[in-house]
Amino acid sequence: MGHHGAPAGSAHDDITPGEVAVGVIIGRSSEYFDFFVFGIACVLVFPSLLFPFLSRLDGTLMAFAIFSLAFIARPFGTALSMAIQRRWGLAFKLTIALFLLGSCTVSMAFLPSYESQGALAIWALVLLRIGQGLAQGGSWDGLRTLLALTAPENRRGWYAMIGQLGAPVGFVLAAALFAYFHSSLTEAEFLDWGWRYPFCVAFAINVVALFARLRLVVDPTYAARLEQLELEPARVRELLDAEGGNVAINSFVALASFALFHLVTVFPLSWIMIFSYQPVAEVLSTQIVGACCAAVAIVLSGVLADRFGRAGVLLAASVLIGVFSLVIPMLLGAGAAGQKTFIIVGFILLGLSYGQSSGVVTSNLPKRLRYTGAAISTDVAWLIGAAFAPLVALGLSSRFGPVAAGLYLLSGVVCTLIALWVGRATSRE
Repeated sequence: MGHHGAPAGSAHDDITPGEVAVGVIIGRSSEYFDFFVFGIACVLVFPSLLFPFLSRLDGTLMAFAIFSLAFIARPFGTALSMAIQRRWGLAFKLTIALFLLGSCTVSMAFLPSYESQGALAIWALVLLRIGQGLAQGGSWDGLRTLLALTAPENRRGWYAMIGQLGAPVGFVLAAALFAYFHSSLTEAEFLDWGWRYPFCVAFAINVVALFARLRLVVDPTYAARLEQLELEPARVRELLDAEGGNVAINSFVALASFALFHLVTVFPLSWIMIFSYQPVAEVLSTQIVGACCAAVAIVLSGVLADRFGRAGVLLAASVLIGVFSLVIPMLLGAGAAGQKTFIIVGFILLGLSYGQSSGVVTSNLPKRLRYTGAAISTDVAWLIGAAFAPLVALGLSSRFGPVAAGLYLLSGVVCTLIALWVGRATSRE
C-alpha cells in the first residue's frame, strides 16, 4: 500500500502505514515498560529501600512524588529535543533520547539503599527520574502523527489506536517480571536484588526499540513524507503564540483517559498493599488480565471510531468513565472481588478512551504545527492528568476514603467533556 501523493515510481520503496504501525508499537512499548517498571517499584521497593524511616503509606507517597518528576520534566525535554532535531536531525535526537532513557532506567538497578548511603540514594533516584522525563520528551518521533495523517480516510480511527497498544504491552511485560521475581524470592531477596532485574531488562528493550525506529526515520522516504505533510519541529514559542488556546484544549481532551491510566495501574497496587490484603503476585496477575482486556478494548475503539467518529468514541468512553468514578468507593471497599472488578473494568474503559485520545488531540492544529503541537499537548495532558494521579488518589483516599479517588477521576471527566465540546468548533478535519 503506497501513500497518497507519493512521488511517481516510488511506491515500491514507500513506507506503508503497516510498517509505521509496527515501529510505533515497538517504540511505545519500550517507553511504557520503563515507566511501569518505575511505577510498580514505587509501591513494592522504594518505600522500604529509600524511606525506611517513614510509615509504609508515607514512604509510598514520597515515592509517588518522585514518580511525578518525570512528567514535570517531559515538556522541557520536548522543547530541548525540538531544537536538537532542527539542528542535527531526527535520528540524532532519537538516539540521544533513547540512550538517555535506557541509561537512566538501567542505572536505577544499581541504586543503593538509604541505610547504606543516606539521602544520597534518594537524590540519585530524583536525578535519574528527571532524566527519564527529559528522555521521554525527546523520544517524540512523529510516527503517530504521520500514521494518523497518512491512513486511509475511512481507517483513521483504526490507525490512531495502533500506537496506543504499546501501553498494555509495556505494562504486561513490567508486571509479569515483577510478579515472577516477587513470587520466586523471599521478601529479603526481592528487596536486596530481585527488583533490580526488570530495570536491567529495560536497557535491552530500549536498544531493540531504538533500531526499530531508526530503521524508519533514516529512510529517505520517511523524511520525504514528513516534509510533504509539513511535520517539522516548530519552535515551542511559535506554537504557543499561534495555537496556545488549541494546545490547552487538546491537553484537556485526554484528561479523563490519562487520569484513569494511573488509577488502574499504579494506584490500586498501592491501595491494596497498604489498606487491604492480597498477595502481590495476585494483584499483578489481575492487572495483567486487565491490561490484556485493555488491548482488546483499544482495538475495539479503532473499529468504533471509524464507524461513529473518534470524538464520539472518546465522548462515550468519558461518560462511562464518569459513571465508573461514582462506583469506585463501593468496588474498592468490597474486598478482593470488588478490587479485581475495579481493576478489570477500569482497564477496559481505559482501553476504549485511550485508544482514541491521541487521534483527537491534533485535529484542530494546522499541519505545520501538528508535529510539535501533538508532542506538547500530550506532555501537558500527562502532566495535568497523570503525573500526580497516584500521589493525589492515595493521599486523599488514605484520609477521606476511596470516594476521593472517584471524585478525582470525575473531575478529569468533566474537563474532558468540556474540552471535547469546545474543541468541536475548532477542528480542522
